[in-house]
Amino acid sequence: MLVEAKVVMMEILEGHVPAASVRYCYQLWERYQFDFVASKPRRTRLGDFRAQPGYRERITVNVNLNPYNFLITYLHEVAHLEVYRTYKRRQPPHGKAWKSHFYGLLVPVMNDTVFPISVLTPLRHYAQNPTASTGTHLPLMQALKTIDAPQTDLVMVSQVSEGQLFRLNQKVFVRGTMRRTRIVCVEKVSQKKYLVAAHAWVEKV
Repeated sequence: MLVEAKVVMMEILEGHVPAASVRYCYQLWERYQFDFVASKPRRTRLGDFRAQPGYRERITVNVNLNPYNFLITYLHEVAHLEVYRTYKRRQPPHGKAWKSHFYGLLVPVMNDTVFPISVLTPLRHYAQNPTASTGTHLPLMQALKTIDAPQTDLVMVSQVSEGQLFRLNQKVFVRGTMRRTRIVCVEKVSQKKYLVAAHAWVEKV
């Protein structure tokens, strides 16, 4: 492996994951020798794993994630790589094998040296039965979103009381009931119902 590639990878990790996890993440990359890209932000995914016969596996993680989200996503994708190397494509993408590998990769970093307690507590709960997206585990998603909290009076829609008004995209809504990771909200003027992500930033009215 070229020295230049090693330097680049170390620089990427030092700039995107918690300092206490850099060496661990680098060792995983060095062990498996996959291509890694800190990708431009994508709306539909935080990271990605791709494998084609005859080519090195490729992992991408969105460059705009905070260090804790970046680390979790990085390990999520490395778990896919481990499952691919072990079983090839004979396993469901987020089945038992992936859950087991992902949990195993999280164990070395699930401590308060790497994560703040606000993230570590829901992460430990999520890791017991991880899902395809951290967005489906509301406490963890809220903890990660709080790290990125804008320096304004905005709040997450999940923090708005049911029946209370809030403003989103220049429209006023009435906060309704929770449906898993989304909240049913009614646009005040049109009375149309919308599903709003529970972690969306909104302005109280």
